[in-house]
Amino acid sequence: MATRRVVVTGLGALTPVGNTAEELWSALKQARSGVGPITKFDATTKNAQGEFEYATRIAAEVKNFDPLQYVDKKEARRLDPFLQYAMACGVMAVDDAGLDTSKVDGTRFGVLIGSGIGGIQTLLSTHDTLREKGPDRVSPFFIPMMIVNMASGLVSMRFGAKGPNSAVITACATGNHAIGDAFRIIQRDEADLMIAGGAEAIIIPLTIAGFCAMKAMSTRNDEPTKASRPFDAGRDGFVCGEGGGVLVLESLEHAVRRDARIYAELVGYGMTGDAHHMTAPDPEGDGAARAMAAALRDAGLSGPEVGYINAHGTSTQYNDKFETLAIKRVFGDHTRRLAVSSTKSMTGHLLGAAGGVEAIATVLALHHGVLPPTINYETPDPDCNLDYVPNQARKQDVEFALSNAFGFGGTNATVAFRKYLP
Repeated sequence: MATRRVVVTGLGALTPVGNTAEELWSALKQARSGVGPITKFDATTKNAQGEFEYATRIAAEVKNFDPLQYVDKKEARRLDPFLQYAMACGVMAVDDAGLDTSKVDGTRFGVLIGSGIGGIQTLLSTHDTLREKGPDRVSPFFIPMMIVNMASGLVSMRFGAKGPNSAVITACATGNHAIGDAFRIIQRDEADLMIAGGAEAIIIPLTIAGFCAMKAMSTRNDEPTKASRPFDAGRDGFVCGEGGGVLVLESLEHAVRRDARIYAELVGYGMTGDAHHMTAPDPEGDGAARAMAAALRDAGLSGPEVGYINAHGTSTQYNDKFETLAIKRVFGDHTRRLAVSSTKSMTGHLLGAAGGVEAIATVLALHHGVLPPTINYETPDPDCNLDYVPNQARKQDVEFALSNAFGFGGTNATVAFRKYLP
């Protein structure tokens, strides 16, 4: 049986630079940072010695989000923030796709939304309730509010999607794995439509403290908008972000039949493991290189056909160096003609939601013929010497693009998109 073509027909985004896909795209073109001082808790407390307790006091927060635009007040109270984000993105993506779900065969309509950490805010607040008030005061909604797969469950209930229903939990590769796995489901003719992506809400004291303990985050607290600087020689760590990114994927036949607007075609997917270290990437870039190569093989592409890569580009020393090395391994001489940028320079790192948001950025880059920049690129690093689309967006038509996502545990995923050609 021939493999079915899969296209992107809907986008839903909730990010630190905008609460819709349209706002996200506008901010990326304007090279605008969403990073600022943490407002979700007081990160400025000091210890007895007068030192800040949190080495990092900045983050990329979602701003002015009203969950009541997407769910009623009663439901909103029962949902962890990551579930609110997932629901909002799912609703936006379906609306953007122009889907009348009452006319869709629900058994051929699925959902695959993941999260790197899930309902940690609910876990911690419920633990406080248990400790202070006892087990009788623990909410019966505690477990379903916390578990990662409830994002897919709730979105499926909202739209009557009775087809494949699953979730992915692969750290910072989550969004790409969700999109890639949904792609496979449609290719195998197990569904006609899939809602896929990721959501994350982790800007809380415990999570920030954990990343501070790892010394993984930027401490450029006095210049928050300049803190996320992928590939720059002065980078000192990632900036924690939050939000969601969800796409509607559809078989080409189904999309054409309903005369849907098509943003781009999803043509390849590759995933690998480093088998190297809990948090550090392989120093030879082996796993990342093999993920990109696998996506190219799956798409039937040669390296020179690719014009743009939305890099994982976290703004950490090791990731940016080794991802650059991996790109050189895969693309060889073509690397000199390849545009590479990290939208994390503007959005921060949304962890389990990063892949979804960056897939949207990649799709829109193809659709509009504009490449988003890597902002804060000021001082070249000899180990990072590619064309990173520095500091301002670039008008450039590209036919094929990749989006990379790599996670703790050595998990890697690359998705390949093509500018839609009927």
